[in-house]
Amino acid sequence: MNLAAMIDHTCLRPDATGDDIENLCREAIEHGFHSVCVAPSRVELAVARVAASNVRVCSVVGFPHGNTIGPARGIEAEAMLGAGAWEIDMVMNIGALKDGEDGVVAADIGIVADIVDSRPGAILKVILETALLESDEIVRACRIAEHSGANFVKTSTGFGPGGATVEAVGLMKETVGDRLGVKASGGIRDYATAMAMVDAGANRLGTSSSLDIMAEAG
Repeated sequence: MNLAAMIDHTCLRPDATGDDIENLCREAIEHGFHSVCVAPSRVELAVARVAASNVRVCSVVGFPHGNTIGPARGIEAEAMLGAGAWEIDMVMNIGALKDGEDGVVAADIGIVADIVDSRPGAILKVILETALLESDEIVRACRIAEHSGANFVKTSTGFGPGGATVEAVGLMKETVGDRLGVKASGGIRDYATAMAMVDAGANRLGTSSSLDIMAEAG
């Protein structure tokens, strides 16, 4: 298993500077991480810095609360792909899911999925923010994401009340099987936690502690 190739090396801090993003990209290239995950305003910089490598650029839509409207999500996604991003991590409409408005959740995801599908090879991950959900809601959210065209389901933004847990990752994997990927994100700061998520079924990890994890991995 190539752990580095499973990592989305992440810097989504609101105070991140251009130098921070340049360092992120350099580290991703040096360690062979799958992607760098950056804020929308930093996509063009990241694309330029990783252009000569196999590192992809990932960015976010409806982040971090998931309460933007569908058309706005579509504009964000088009802009990110147009700037050179290959992967979009969008936050699900959490409140709508809790209200039982599954059609609203599905429509939002569908708008972004259609845009991502228009770029062959691009990937859509749907962030559930599992710390805010009950188990049955996690299952429902996974099913909606799958039926709406997502490629991955993802645990957390890293800005919510909690991050990835083994239990949530296991439940997500059980629900989507091998049909979708599962990304564990939020609170993954060491090698033991990273491997626990992989063992639970995650095939992608989002973390800003990538260097610490790889140092422990040896």
